[in-house]
Amino acid sequence: MEQKHRIRITPRDRVFQAWEDSMELVRNYESYAKEIREEPVSGMFRQFAEDEGQHAARLLETLHQYENGAGNAPHQEH
Repeated sequence: MEQKHRIRITPRDRVFQAWEDSMELVRNYESYAKEIREEPVSGMFRQFAEDEGQHAARLLETLHQYENGAGNAPHQEH
C-alpha cells in the first residue's frame, strides 16, 4: 500500500478515544452500582465509577490543551 493512503493516528486521536472509552466505563459502572443492591459489590462499582471519572477528567483536560495549544498538548505533571 502506498504511503499516501495511510491514515495517521495522532496522540490527540488516542486521547480522544481513551476519553470516550473512559466515559463509557463511568456510565457502565454507575449503572452496575444502581442495578446491584448487595454490598460490597454495589460500593465497589460506585468507587470504580468515581475513579474512572477522574481518569476521564484528566483526559478531557488534555484534550482541551490540544485544542488550545494548536496541536501539541503541554507536558502534564501528575
